[in-house]
Amino acid sequence: MEKEECISQWHKTRDSSTLRNRKVFPSPEQTHQSPITPESKIKQDDSPCSNGSSGDFSARASVDSPNQLLLIVVTGLSFATRLYKITEPPHVCWDETHFGKMGSYYINRTFFFDVHPPLGKMLIALAGYMTGYDGTFPFVKPGDKYEDHNYWGMRGFCAILGSFLPIFAYLIVQELSRSHTAALITAALLIFDTGCITISQYILLDPILMFFIMAAMLSMVKFNQQSSRPFTAPWWLWLVLCGAALAGALGVKFVGLFVILLVGLNTAGELWRILGDLSLSLMDVAKHFLARVVGLILLPLFLYVAVFAVHFALLNKSGPGDGFFSSTFQSRLIGNNLYNVSMPEYLAYGSTITVKNLRIAGGYLHSHWHLYPEGVGAKQQQVTAYLHKDYNNMWLVQKPDNDTQSEIPDLVRHGDIIRLEHKETTRNLHSHLHLAPLTKKHFQVTGYGINGTGDTNDLWQVEVCGGRRGDLVKVLRSKVRFLHKATGCVLYSSGKTLPKWGWEQVEVTCSPYLKETPSSQWNIEDHINPGLPNISLSLLKPNFLEILLESHIVMIRGNSGLKPKDNEMNSKPWHWPINYQGLRFSGVNETEYRVYLLGNPVVWWINLASLGLYLIMVAVSSIAIQRGISLQQERLGGGLLLLGWLLHYAPFYIMGRVLYYHHYFPAMLFSSMLTGCCMGFFYYDLFWISLFYMFHPLSYGMTGPLAHEPGSAMAGLKWMDSWEF
Repeated sequence: MEKEECISQWHKTRDSSTLRNRKVFPSPEQTHQSPITPESKIKQDDSPCSNGSSGDFSARASVDSPNQLLLIVVTGLSFATRLYKITEPPHVCWDETHFGKMGSYYINRTFFFDVHPPLGKMLIALAGYMTGYDGTFPFVKPGDKYEDHNYWGMRGFCAILGSFLPIFAYLIVQELSRSHTAALITAALLIFDTGCITISQYILLDPILMFFIMAAMLSMVKFNQQSSRPFTAPWWLWLVLCGAALAGALGVKFVGLFVILLVGLNTAGELWRILGDLSLSLMDVAKHFLARVVGLILLPLFLYVAVFAVHFALLNKSGPGDGFFSSTFQSRLIGNNLYNVSMPEYLAYGSTITVKNLRIAGGYLHSHWHLYPEGVGAKQQQVTAYLHKDYNNMWLVQKPDNDTQSEIPDLVRHGDIIRLEHKETTRNLHSHLHLAPLTKKHFQVTGYGINGTGDTNDLWQVEVCGGRRGDLVKVLRSKVRFLHKATGCVLYSSGKTLPKWGWEQVEVTCSPYLKETPSSQWNIEDHINPGLPNISLSLLKPNFLEILLESHIVMIRGNSGLKPKDNEMNSKPWHWPINYQGLRFSGVNETEYRVYLLGNPVVWWINLASLGLYLIMVAVSSIAIQRGISLQQERLGGGLLLLGWLLHYAPFYIMGRVLYYHHYFPAMLFSSMLTGCCMGFFYYDLFWISLFYMFHPLSYGMTGPLAHEPGSAMAGLKWMDSWEF
């Protein structure tokens, strides 16, 4: 009797699977709830006979065989399209000048500063090192020939990670929709999109970032499918892989926070469902909660911190990034003038010093021969803050009345009046009531006088923060403020970047607001005075947590302060979904090898239409169900994908930093998966290959006539004037 019931149930399951290909609308329960519904999966896929019977095995085998074949085809096409012509053009393209150079820094163990976390650059360096690159190519500017340098390994590594994106997307959509058609359409959209190919073929962080984003997404979906088998080996495996992928995404770029938020919202929904399951005890609920804390919070945090530990261990030599960091941070870098240095402990008259602002990336007090332009305060010598080591950062500490120094220099104390004379130009640090260039409520700071002569506006009172009158000024350790005697304002680094007349250095002002802030606090870094004994300052080296915190503050402030370079194309978020304007990777005229980052316009416009289509499908389904119309159930899995698109796109509207077209590509992955779900629901069409062929020269490069000229490879395909190919 049990055997007959089992056979009958198996036939019912087979018949219901046949009905799944009917073109019907989803119910609101399926479209509004979290798209990850493991219980529904088990109800659909697991019959009462799914305990190893031959009937169940045959049914699964018939489904898995075509799925495996399709996955092999997707994998082959994805790798073929990304690795094709990987060495061309044989010169530096776009941001390869940055990330290739940073790979060289790792190989040479030279410290540098970047606004992104280090994992992506470390992996690029590792790929280059493992394939024979020696770190000697300078990566000065786009267009520089690679010649005999071994660059293909770094490009190939990025292309390999980019090749996994269509594969991951196929598997994600397959899990969410349970439709081979939807999964295959999704893979085709990404495989044959010219933009996805282009951004995967060069030494960039984007393919690495998107690899971890999609890996986290796939792991989360797989983990949720294991919800009926908690705490088993597969359950733990996908949980741990999800946590590791989250650490990877954040370790490449801070926009990895968006996928962390996506996983966090999904996890919160799952925990809320578990809390409402009355069959589980509170102890079981606590176990679920703690497991996710370990796998999705503690593990990613540990891996993320470990990435920085390796980063700091590798980059132990002084380099171009030193000046962005504090004096104590620099003291740990081999070759830096503060590394294992000995210098006089206390500031004295007659000393040659550099003065560093305590604001992160506040810079060194700096001057040069250039004057402020007409209409910008008094036309006197510019005083700025400069982020790099430079001879023009050197100042002499003088007494206010030019008294001759004694053999044993007098020490500078809290409350003393001093002059700071610029060593190169011999002009005094000066302020007056003219307004500052950018911060209009502050006063201008200039260089004035010659050979130490000037006026009373050159006098500054030294104030040790937290000190009392008579306290000595300790090199590196004392926080010092300089109060202007004539106006009562305080020397200040605003953090604002001056225009080109100021060499894009940081504005220095005199602030009438006397509240103590890092912007008005300085420390003495370099200190030279032959008349004083030297002491070792090696004990001032910071610990790991201090340099980790400082690095993040510098990165975040640097990221928010990014501005476009000359003739560099930047865009607005509303440009991206409509494919309004691409990004030139290489070449301008017909004699050069031209590569242009632009998504396949048909793919991108269909993606945009599918966002609206999905919402319409949800609305129609909801109305139908509300009116009591019975609909055949069909899984779309689009809710999570729509949320992923929103989280990876909407935040850019409130960002203050400069934005570029390539920032949209993570969101584009989610919109392509949503398109696959929607189109798989209605029909199946493989016209993507022809569209890919039409636009493929954008990805693989082209020479000869431009698009508007006869005989061009892109003749007739420049559908928008804003496309610059």
